[in-house]
Amino acid sequence: MFTPVDTSLGALLLYQGSSGLLQHNGRVFGISSLLSGSVAKPSRDNVPIIAGLVSSILPVYFFAPSLLPTYPPLGSSWEAALATLGTGFVVGWGTKNENGCTSGHMLCGLSRLSPRSTIATGIFFLTALITANIRNAFPACPGGKPCCLPVYPTSRETAFMAAAVVLAQLTNTILVPRLLSKTKTSTTIYNFISGVQFGLGLLISGMASPAKVLGFFSWFDWSKLDPSLALVMLFGVGPNLLSWLKMKREYGNEKGKKPPTLADRFQLSTATVADIDWRFVAGGIAFGIGWGMCGVCPGPGLLRTVLQPTWGVYWMGGYMLGSLLGL
Repeated sequence: MFTPVDTSLGALLLYQGSSGLLQHNGRVFGISSLLSGSVAKPSRDNVPIIAGLVSSILPVYFFAPSLLPTYPPLGSSWEAALATLGTGFVVGWGTKNENGCTSGHMLCGLSRLSPRSTIATGIFFLTALITANIRNAFPACPGGKPCCLPVYPTSRETAFMAAAVVLAQLTNTILVPRLLSKTKTSTTIYNFISGVQFGLGLLISGMASPAKVLGFFSWFDWSKLDPSLALVMLFGVGPNLLSWLKMKREYGNEKGKKPPTLADRFQLSTATVADIDWRFVAGGIAFGIGWGMCGVCPGPGLLRTVLQPTWGVYWMGGYMLGSLLGL
C-alpha cells in the first residue's frame, strides 16, 4: 500500500546518511562497491558502513518492529534456490560493471548532476521496469484494495521515525562538527553512523521491501501500483541536490578547495560519459534485469540477508560471485 509518511521520512534518512558521508568524509555512498569491497578488500572505509547498515535493524526491531519488511518464503525446491542465486549473480555482475547501483548512481549521482549516473540510472531503471512487467508477478495488496490507497503509520511508528530523522539531522549538523576532529578514528566513527542512518532510511522508506519496489514498477496495472518510491526521488534526491549545490559553493569544486569536515580530501569518481563502454551498458542492463525480477538491490539485499538468512545464503552468494567475476 502507498505509505506517504513512512517513505518520505525514510527518504530523508537516506539523504542524511548519503549527504553526511560526502560532507564529513568526502565519499559517495555507493553500497555495491562498499559491500563487495568489505569482502574482497576490507578496510575502515567500507566495513564500518556495512556494519552500520546491519546495525540499523536493531533500533527498528526494538522500538518499531512493525516497520520491518516481511518477505515471502524462499521455498524448498532447488529451482527456487538456483533462481535466487541467479538473480543475486546478475545484480552483482551488473553493479560491478556499471560501477554503481541505486544508491551510488540514482541517489548520489543524480543529485550531483552527473551525466554518467543519469545514463546509468536510465538504463537500469528502464530495464527493471520492462523486466518486471514482462514477468508480471506484482503482489496484490491486502484485502484486494488498490495499492495506491494511502495508509498511515501509528503514533508509535510516527514518533520513532520522526525521532530518527531529527536525531540524524542533529548528529550531522551539530554533534559531528563539534565532537569529532579530523582523524582516521573520526572518519571510521562517522562511517558507522552514516551506515546506520542509511539503513534506517532503507527500512523506513520501503526500499528494503521487494513488494513495494515491484509494486512501483506496476505501471500498466494500476490496481497494483504502489507509488511510494516516487517520494524517494522527492525527499532523497531533492535534498541531496540542494546539499550538493551548497557544498560546491562552500568547498569550491569537486576536487575541494576546502576539505571535508573529517577527511583530508574528497574522493569522487573522475569518470565521464566518454568512459562509457559496452561493459557499462551491459552492466546496467544486467542489474536492471536482476532488480526487476526480485525487487532487491545491494543495500536491501544485505538487510534481507540478515533478516532472512535462508534466502541470503543464495542471493548474497550469487551477488558476491557476480561481483568477483564482473571485470
